[in-house]
Parts: sequence; structure tokens; C-alpha cells
Amino acid sequence: MASETGEKVAAVIVAAGRGTRAGQSDVPKQFRAIGGETLLRRTLGLFADKTLCGLAQTVIHPDNTALYAQAAEGFALLPPVHGGATRQASVHAGLEALVPHAPDVVLVHDAARPFASRALVARAIDAARKTGAAIPGLPVTDTIKSIDRRGFVGETLARDSLRAVQTPQAFAFEPLLEAHRRAVREGRDDFTDDAAIAEWAGMQVSVFDGESGNIKITHPEDFMRAEAMTMGLLGDVRTGSGIDVHAFGAGDHVIVGGINIPHVQALTGHSDADVGLHALTDAILGALADGDIGAHFPPSDPQWRGASSDRFLQFAIERVSARGGRIAHLDLTIVCERPKIGPHRDAMRASIARIAGIDIGRVAVKATTSEQLGFTGRGEGIAAYATATVRLPWSEP
Repeated sequence: MASETGEKVAAVIVAAGRGTRAGQSDVPKQFRAIGGETLLRRTLGLFADKTLCGLAQTVIHPDNTALYAQAAEGFALLPPVHGGATRQASVHAGLEALVPHAPDVVLVHDAARPFASRALVARAIDAARKTGAAIPGLPVTDTIKSIDRRGFVGETLARDSLRAVQTPQAFAFEPLLEAHRRAVREGRDDFTDDAAIAEWAGMQVSVFDGESGNIKITHPEDFMRAEAMTMGLLGDVRTGSGIDVHAFGAGDHVIVGGINIPHVQALTGHSDADVGLHALTDAILGALADGDIGAHFPPSDPQWRGASSDRFLQFAIERVSARGGRIAHLDLTIVCERPKIGPHRDAMRASIARIAGIDIGRVAVKATTSEQLGFTGRGEGIAAYATATVRLPWSEP
């Protein structure tokens, strides 16, 4: 993207670290999920926005190619490059990869800061255009003291002259690239951020307003804070209900909750007649105020004849994701005299959790009879009642 003044803007997203301080995990911290989405994907989503940056160059560890492909799916990004042993080396690799594209302004951002806003990025670009080198900073509110090697206080520093520095840091591209190249030539590999390299190379670095919510995920407790922030962003909590019934017909099994259960009859319906998944689908669509299963998959349409109902539930889940939301909880009650649902309860929970992409602890399946009353009591069919709790962003209408 070219800015209003004609600059070509690019971003380097640093995601090559191993995240060892973030606690034990099977994957580096940038590939861990908060609010159902990995840190890296949240970050990439911001910089893949062509109205902000025309180019986004990610730097990753060679071992994380497959994880990166999942995180970047659907985004228009430059192919990733491999980082080095230090953050400085990784940034340098990203800058060199941008050379053929000749950007005017480059932003350098840590993948572990997933809550940076569009407004912050816009301020960074504007500050770099004005000064050539700019970093976001927050006023320090705690009293800061320097200590000596013995652990004694050396002096108390004046807070009004201190800033806690964040990313994205923004620079004129060519001077920052040359500063990195010079650091390599002179054997300097000890810089902790790009502002330090710029200062060392003689650039004057300005400070613009950062954001308190632009936290860096470093320690295990940061993930808890990030999860809480995500829940705050998804504060529009909605509940929907769904009801479905299907009659018995000829057959030797029923499908309920995505599980085949042997029985002396089958359920009849236009699709596979999975009464449980149909009720859940309607519950989710109800929470979204987005019609019902019949509106999206009309029985009159032959393409849905015999269709597997997991397709319907997946469709509803995707409608939630498309609006930036997530499933908080799914609750399903099956009403029938036979077959016995209890022995299959956990298999149903696992099936529903897999389709919905949520933890099994967020899925409840219950079963009851109607005490031989009504059509279910007479063994003529099965009924299902479902409730879905969905979280959407507050920006939703």
C-alpha cells in the first residue's frame, strides 16, 4: 500500500523465537491460541490488511513451516523467511527479503503482541513519515530504581523522562537496512530492539503514543491476561435454542450427535436425520439471528438428500467465525425411550467438539425419556433440544 503521501509501506513480523519463558507447551508461544486463535494469526490479520500495509514479511523458525502455514491461511502475505539465532538477526533477514520490493517505510512488529490496533499502526506510519524513525511508548507509572551488582539501589530515576517501549517500530527502510548491515559488519549482535540499532547508527528516534492494551505475551501469566482481554473483546454474549424431531422408519441404526448407534429402526429425514446436530445447528443460527437450518438447507433442494449433518453444524460454526465470534458452550438434550443414549454420550460430545473446533469441556450431552408420554414415549421417534452460547465482538449490531 502507498500512504496518502505516496510512501510504500511494508511490515516485518518477527515470529522466529522459541518462547521458552512462556511456560511449557508443545509449540512456541506465537502458535499458542488465545480466544480460539493463535497469537501469530491475530497479528498477521492486522498487517495483512492492505489498507494499512502493502507488504507483510513474516520471519519464522525453520521448524515451524507447517504451523505457520496454518496461521497464515487465507492471508495475502509474502512467503516467510527463516530467522537467525537472535531477534536482531531475524529482523535483518526480514529486511533483506524486502529489498526487491523497495518499500519506503518499514514497520517491525513482534508476533507476540497480538492486540496492536489499526490506530496504533497508522500512528507509527505517520510518525515514521515525519521523523524517519519512531517507536511507540507508554509513560512509566511505577517508581524505577537502578541497582548495583550487590542488589543495592544506585539511584531513583525520574519517571517523566522514561517510556516503556513497544512495537510496531517504524523507520525509513533504507537507513534501517543499512544500520543492520553495518551491525553485521562490525560484529554487533547485542541490540534488543531496532530503535537501539537506529540510535547506534546515528538516527534520531522519536516517540509516539503507544497503547496499554498492546501487551507482549512473554510469561505464563500473560496468557491468562490475554485470554481475559479476548473475552472482554467478545463481550456480546448471545444464547440461541434449537428443537428438532425425526420419526422412526425402516433401518438398523440411528445417527445422533454424529455417532452411529445400532437400533432396530432408523430415523427418517431428507438428510441423514441427525436430530442432535440439527438442533445444535438451529441453536447456533438462533444466537446469530441468522435464520434456521431449513432456510439455509431447504428440504426441497435435492443436493441435501442424505447429506451428513456435520456439514450443517460446520456451516453454522463458520457463520460465527466469519463475524469474529466463538462458541462458548453447546448443550444438547436427547429425548427418547430407545435406543439408550447414555453409553454413547461421551462419543457424541467428542464428535460435536471436533466439528465445532472447541474443547470437549464446552459440550454437554444429556438424555431423558418422556415417561412413555407423547410420540417419543410411544417409540415413534426422537426429539432433541439444544442451547448454544456464542460470544461476538461488541461491534456487532
